[in-house]
Amino acid sequence: MLRSLGQKAVTGSDEDPRVTGLRTAVSRLRRELAAHPVEFPDRAVAEDELATLAAMAAGGAPEIPRLRRSLLLIAGAIGSVSALAGSLADLRGAVELFGQPRRG
Repeated sequence: MLRSLGQKAVTGSDEDPRVTGLRTAVSRLRRELAAHPVEFPDRAVAEDELATLAAMAAGGAPEIPRLRRSLLLIAGAIGSVSALAGSLADLRGAVELFGQPRRG
């Protein structure tokens, strides 16, 4: 992968690569959640928060505290659904790229 060599992917836009990564991670988890055949109690919570993250990513400048809150809600809602663990880890990684919220 190019990024492992310190190179950036050429996308033809000036979009923040962190936002692109967030959008990709959200999309993947949404697809996998939609395809997951087993219902669980907080599935709607996860779907709502993923929709919120998708909207923030589409806006281009997500709020870091809100990103982290959504991630926690999604992780709590999905719980121990092992089939979604890889996608959830990717989402966590995408959120962590935004760093810590500014205090002030």
